[in-house]
Amino acid sequence: MVRRRRKAELLGIGLDNQDGHVRVTRGENFRLFGGSHETHQRMQEQCSRFNEKLADRGKELGELGRQELADLARECEMNVLVPRRRRR
Repeated sequence: MVRRRRKAELLGIGLDNQDGHVRVTRGENFRLFGGSHETHQRMQEQCSRFNEKLADRGKELGELGRQELADLARECEMNVLVPRRRRR
């Protein structure tokens, strides 16, 4: 039996844009949409730190448990909503 890896990505949404720019950034493990220049830049920096810490742990995003994801995000000063467990 082949075990399939879960594909996971962080989704960042900035809601404070008032200059009309459409900001979209795609990176390893994340997609960022919207926000002011400052907010979007901060989200990029947080995702970069998150990826660095993830690499330091030798893990991929899809391998993290809910608590480990929340802890790592908190270390990177990210505001996150950790999804609930899926019901089977």
